[in-house]
Amino acid sequence: MNEGILKTEKLTHVYSPGTPFEMVAVRDVDIEIRKGEVLGIIGHTGSGKSTLIQHLNALVKPSSGRVLLEGRDINESKESIKEARAKVGLVFQYPEYQLFEETVYKDIAFGPKNMKLPEDEIDRRVREAARFVGVEELLDRSPFDLSGGQKRRAAIAGVIAMMPEVLVLDEPMAGLDPQGREEIMGNILSYHEETGAAIVIVTHSMEEAARYTDRMIVLNHGSVAMEGTPEEVFSRGEELRRIGLATPVMTDVADKLRALGVEVPGTVYTVEQMVTALTALERGRRGA
Repeated sequence: MNEGILKTEKLTHVYSPGTPFEMVAVRDVDIEIRKGEVLGIIGHTGSGKSTLIQHLNALVKPSSGRVLLEGRDINESKESIKEARAKVGLVFQYPEYQLFEETVYKDIAFGPKNMKLPEDEIDRRVREAARFVGVEELLDRSPFDLSGGQKRRAAIAGVIAMMPEVLVLDEPMAGLDPQGREEIMGNILSYHEETGAAIVIVTHSMEEAARYTDRMIVLNHGSVAMEGTPEEVFSRGEELRRIGLATPVMTDVADKLRALGVEVPGTVYTVEQMVTALTALERGRRGA
């Protein structure tokens, strides 16, 4: 099993405590992010996903509980907060709205410059990050002249340029067309494969979680409802539906085929698995 790099212990966050508007957004959450994994955090709107991830690099402090980076409480000092923000990169939903510099190059360089890196190292990181997300040819362009997908990739490159060991993305494919979604996820996985960084994808899309993650954490009303591999989580379809989440379309199709008497083999939650399952079924019939 991969070693844990980032974890929470009894993490609780309360908004507007002691007022009529008090709301517990996250309650007693214990999660662990392991080195080199792709982790999905899923849940319905209001389940606490965004609040949870803002704790992971000390953008928000817990009301109680701790966040530990390699065993150290990230909120214990200014130094530990600085370390957390260098090692844990957070990409918000619609990050392109945070672009502000004159050129794509300057926007990507913003984070490394704040890290007080030498100019040659900043340049290396900018060009490497641009390569990961496929905007090498756009570095001299104004970010405001780019397409929506190009802006999204440039914004993600700005976080990747800090070379985080954990890259956390809040709905990274939101608002993009199918081709754009494929390209963005390919960029993210490229960074993961070449650097070994852990990737955390926050999503409400069960299809995305099924297709891309090694492990999933399901939040419900601010608490962890279930955790496991996609196969383990999607095998609990009734529980998912009770908390307002749908199972992947291919899982539903497989269930309906079984109800019609078609014995679809194995657990199915992606298109690729459905093709494999139906191919195996057809081969079995031919061999019978």
